[in-house]
Amino acid sequence: MLIPNYLIRFSLILSVIASFFITEGNYAFAHCDTLDGPVVQTARIALEKGDVTPLLKWVKADDENEIRVAFQKPLAVRVKGDDAKNLADMYFFETLVRIHRAGEGAPYTGLKPGEAVDPAVAMADKALESGSIDKLVDILTKAMRNGIYERFQHATETQKHANDSVTAGREFVETYVTYTHYVEGLHAMIQSSDGHHGGGASEHGGHAN
Repeated sequence: MLIPNYLIRFSLILSVIASFFITEGNYAFAHCDTLDGPVVQTARIALEKGDVTPLLKWVKADDENEIRVAFQKPLAVRVKGDDAKNLADMYFFETLVRIHRAGEGAPYTGLKPGEAVDPAVAMADKALESGSIDKLVDILTKAMRNGIYERFQHATETQKHANDSVTAGREFVETYVTYTHYVEGLHAMIQSSDGHHGGGASEHGGHAN
């Protein structure tokens, strides 16, 4: 049974890029729903300074008042000791990240440890921190090149024996599907106009099978 096209697209692309990024080690930045992410890091500084203003950029204008109100609660509790401070801070972090995620149209599944961040996202944040995108581009380009080349080689080798037997023919078809769907998936992602969530069909007329 053939795997649905859209599953092949995204699983192969994400696996090759993620596996390549993992070799780069640990990074200081992370995604917005992790404890090491920029949202929580901004919140920690804001609570220490007692100033909610830097946090407001992470939420929609309609949610600003809710954040202002929620921000006052940990400020009132933090003076009661470390245990109370930690509990109050964590409650506020969860509230802030939940509202931030809702503003993105994304589900909130709880705060995650820093190591849970997608390594590609960590590298993207590191590029912003350093002010240079060159390393990120080089790594992505190399990962995609290697992914295409590897699947092309497999398809080429099995194609040579595709007519030797039904079993050999099926092996070729499997490598052919993997190769062409990988390339198709990369092309779809490049063309996608939905840069934040990488959603299905784009306004270019593409579609997921």
